[in-house]
Amino acid sequence: MSEEPEWSEHRADPGPGRQPRPPHGTHRGTRRTPSRRWQEFKDSPFLPATVLVLILAASAGLFAASYTYAMANPTPHNVPVAVVGEPDSKRDGSAFVSGMEKALGSSLKLRRYRTHTAAEQAIEAQQVFAVLRVERPQGVELDVSSASGASVAELLEEAGPKVGKKIGVPVRVRDLKPLNQGDPRGLAIFYISLAAVIIGFVGAIQLSVHARALEPLERIAFTVAYALLGGFVIAAVVDWGLGALALPFVHSWLILALTLFTSGMVFTMFNTLIGRWAMLPTWGVMVLLGNPSSGGAVSWPLLPSALGEIGRWLPPGASVNAQHTAVYFPDHQLLQPYLVLAAWALVSCAVFWIWRHRHPGGRPPPTHAAAAPG
Repeated sequence: MSEEPEWSEHRADPGPGRQPRPPHGTHRGTRRTPSRRWQEFKDSPFLPATVLVLILAASAGLFAASYTYAMANPTPHNVPVAVVGEPDSKRDGSAFVSGMEKALGSSLKLRRYRTHTAAEQAIEAQQVFAVLRVERPQGVELDVSSASGASVAELLEEAGPKVGKKIGVPVRVRDLKPLNQGDPRGLAIFYISLAAVIIGFVGAIQLSVHARALEPLERIAFTVAYALLGGFVIAAVVDWGLGALALPFVHSWLILALTLFTSGMVFTMFNTLIGRWAMLPTWGVMVLLGNPSSGGAVSWPLLPSALGEIGRWLPPGASVNAQHTAVYFPDHQLLQPYLVLAAWALVSCAVFWIWRHRHPGGRPPPTHAAAAPG
């Protein structure tokens, strides 16, 4: 009996780690149905990758749209202005106010004060953005406050002299509350708050990836740790390093630390509730909606009215408001921004703690293997 050639044995043996080739013709007659193909696609890494491609594309468009909508064309909406005395049309006060409203394309929300000192106190309490006083024969005196809102002050400074020239009344403009020399556009507070918001939830993401085994209390403790250290570094770089802002250091540091912690716990909360897709609501609340409406880059009276109202109740807006008051109005602290940040932090911690068993992190319970006798 003849033996098979040696080369046929090598073809029959595919080698270690490889499956033998099916006999010729066995694939005929077997067809992959659409449901079978869909199931294979669902079980593969291509489905989440495809979903991420679509989400990232949509997020890019929404990111550009939200910032452009809020900041590209700022328009005044009922700017609060203090008026000293009673403007009278015979003294050109009403004419100037009407001209300003026409030039700004918005109505001025006038608040009457008997003395200029009372009006200045209203600026310190962040109740108004400017002071208007009509005097003869000097004309109109327009006092703005860049610290209250640089974008609002800039619009008023530009419109005031033009309106005065149009109605034949001299207008004097001065800045009662100028910005720090290192921050002529008033954007430094927005930038440090933005850094705290983004690093806050990015830090929580990194903890969930690189320190997944942390237990709930340990995760909260490390979030506190990077919040305190990160807030200190941000304040030190901006104040001591760059000299852009003269910060009340400890106060600003603690605001930044609270912002970092709140942002980190917001992601942790969403990670507990919806798992790996937690970045979507976190990005939506903190970046797409929170930062454009924070009032840091564009003052609230110039934002679309809905954004201006919503922004005060979100962590980015609360952080900007608290920091802004601490730097420029230390004698008139506002309670609302701290309550907003604290409420978001407490709710996020409570949700995480109550449903901590759903969080993808944590260490598995120890297994005690019983020793076999003998």
